[in-house]
Amino acid sequence: MWDRGYFERTLREHGFRCVAGVDEVGRGALAGPVVAAAVILDGEGDYEEYRDSKTLTPSCRERLAARIRREARAFAIGMVSEKVIDRIDILRATQRAMRLAVRRLPVRPDMVLVDGFWLPGLPVPCIGIVGGDARSYSIAAASIVAKVTRDGLMRTMAASYPQYGFDRNMGYGTPRHLEALARFGPCRRHRLSFRGVPGTAESGGCHGR
Repeated sequence: MWDRGYFERTLREHGFRCVAGVDEVGRGALAGPVVAAAVILDGEGDYEEYRDSKTLTPSCRERLAARIRREARAFAIGMVSEKVIDRIDILRATQRAMRLAVRRLPVRPDMVLVDGFWLPGLPVPCIGIVGGDARSYSIAAASIVAKVTRDGLMRTMAASYPQYGFDRNMGYGTPRHLEALARFGPCRRHRLSFRGVPGTAESGGCHGR
């Protein structure tokens, strides 16, 4: 069975010295942006703690995100707003956020590993890995940074829109969030094309993290 360093190690053995992992958070939320991170690890550290962000506690994610920002060779964030999501759809918005993250890296990678699917429109080669945040240290690191970044944005957003509980649900369609939507209607940070947001098309919506 492949360990979580297999992809990066194999690529280094074939001459790829600068491998970036990319992942996104917020694809299935009803409110807020979709956020992607790109991370290039130095290849020499102990990354055993780096795992899919969904499997980590909030305090552990915060600690590891700080470590990644401090120790990674490079990292960058890309995000796409809810208004753009409504205009171009969530798949295209997710891909745009990922491309932004890669292009904002201060170091140009020679290979990109992406969680889930091959990413079109990159200036460098790319490999899509199904379940990549559980199979690649670089992608896991990106998932942690993206999750901590987006959660911080949603907590800030909660101060302006306390009725929706964004600091607790992070924009996802929890029962209390749906109750608040039914009572107050959507705010300007909601994705108006998503199923579950009052007055939107039934075909909107999407599943994701």
